[in-house]
Amino acid sequence: MRRNLAGKIELLIIFLLAIVPLFIRLPYRVNIFLSWEGAYRISQGQLPFRDFGTPLGGMYWVIPAIFFKLFGTGLFVLVVAQVFINIISGLAFRSILRSLSVDAGVRLAAVLLFCISYSFFNFWPWYNHSVIVFELVGLAFVLSYMARGAAWWKLAAGALFVLCSFLTKQDGGGLAILTAMVLLAYHGLRTRRWMPLVVFAGVFVALCLIVILPLSQYGFGYWFNHGQPPHTARVSPFDIVAEFFGASQWIKFYIAVIGLLLVLRYRSWKGFVEDRGTVLIVLLTVCILGEATVLQVTSYTPPDNNIFFQSFGFMCVLSLLAPLLSGQTGSLRVRVALCCCVLLWWSGVWWKYTQRVVGKFLAPGVAASPTGENVINKDTYMINRDTVKDIPTEQWVECGLPAFRRITMPAPTVEGIHRLMEMPLVKIGRGGDLKVLNMSELTPLAREIPYRLERNSSLPLWFHLGVGMFNRQADSFETRIRDHYYDLVLFEYIPTLNNFYPFRVRDSLRVHYSQVDSFMAPRRGVETRGIIEVFVKSRDSATVR
Repeated sequence: MRRNLAGKIELLIIFLLAIVPLFIRLPYRVNIFLSWEGAYRISQGQLPFRDFGTPLGGMYWVIPAIFFKLFGTGLFVLVVAQVFINIISGLAFRSILRSLSVDAGVRLAAVLLFCISYSFFNFWPWYNHSVIVFELVGLAFVLSYMARGAAWWKLAAGALFVLCSFLTKQDGGGLAILTAMVLLAYHGLRTRRWMPLVVFAGVFVALCLIVILPLSQYGFGYWFNHGQPPHTARVSPFDIVAEFFGASQWIKFYIAVIGLLLVLRYRSWKGFVEDRGTVLIVLLTVCILGEATVLQVTSYTPPDNNIFFQSFGFMCVLSLLAPLLSGQTGSLRVRVALCCCVLLWWSGVWWKYTQRVVGKFLAPGVAASPTGENVINKDTYMINRDTVKDIPTEQWVECGLPAFRRITMPAPTVEGIHRLMEMPLVKIGRGGDLKVLNMSELTPLAREIPYRLERNSSLPLWFHLGVGMFNRQADSFETRIRDHYYDLVLFEYIPTLNNFYPFRVRDSLRVHYSQVDSFMAPRRGVETRGIIEVFVKSRDSATVR
């Protein structure tokens, strides 16, 4: 009965923490433009590589695209899709722990940690998160087969989702393939049965051919391989080693503690090797820690995108400790204590939401006392000379357009969108005839203006020069701008980000087009503030308003 209750609590944690975003208003998320446009294009029948180029795999947008087909193409539908993704990731992580026969008390605390540290604050679909979710689902199927056997379809399902991981992003997906192969290789060594590894590899290769061969005629290799000309490698082995030894405190902490506990628990190497359950837990955790070590360099933004390793490291350490605690992890008081420790450890995640309530009762410090005397504290000891002030997200507003429903943005951004929508050029061109180049984060305007999205295999979906597009595409845009191909161009100028939108394209616009408006981009933080500039053909500049 208690075991069933613990399992129900795990499921409750997964579902409750996942649905929180459905009940709050959310500010516009930096970079969410990519999630929206890719999902929108696929929901309209377009295919990656055939209808648009991207250095990512199209699986990143498949789940959001399905939700667009079911619930419409508003930005908030992305949040609904991410709720589903978070639930799936939590269930996959729980399944992995069950297949590893992790102690029930440890499993409960680890599931809570996974949801708080990795799922809870991911409100929007993002490729660095989706690639890991597909990996976890694939590993859940593989480990389920290894734990229970017989069901060969689980190996096929594992291969499918590991391929989905690879077709979401190359680095994480490639490491997912290695992790699955390592686990199955250990299974083969242990059981002297190599057919599971052969079946997994065979299904994976077959699925790869089925997906990739039809796309090869559309430049799949050009887009998907960063290391081939004209692309340049953005990482080196030295970068990975330097980041590991120069930082990576938590990763090194788990490696050190796991190694120490293994020495304390086992008197010989043979004793460890014969403990199949512990070997699997340690082997999987080491693979995950290695993956996190690589991803923090190859996928460096956001800086915590590899935080999933915390749950595996925590689970492994407690699993190694559990036998030393004489089975006490099964008691109610220990389980409650473990969960309380997790909540205290990761209080930074939930505190930023609860502090809005607590702040009403605990007044924050002020810059001056009622008598006029200066008050010096941690919030006021420095004088901010920056004349450019950030607008707090609490002051952001909705713009009233259906595509942006329930999503807030800075008031200057909203005002700029409304000015854009009222331009005679936009009103006259509605219905799909307007040729628009939208190099900004406001991609949902494709639904609101509306305008027809271009379809061609050399067109980049993502405009970050050297990452999402390359000089060949920049040349093409400059040629079109010189020939006045576009009726309207939106360009987001972010001077502190290295060619996030290509500076050279902006230079061409300033020569061949006329800028008629500009307004704040929906970004948080003064350091990466952007301005959306509105350009029209020079001969039309006098009549656009």
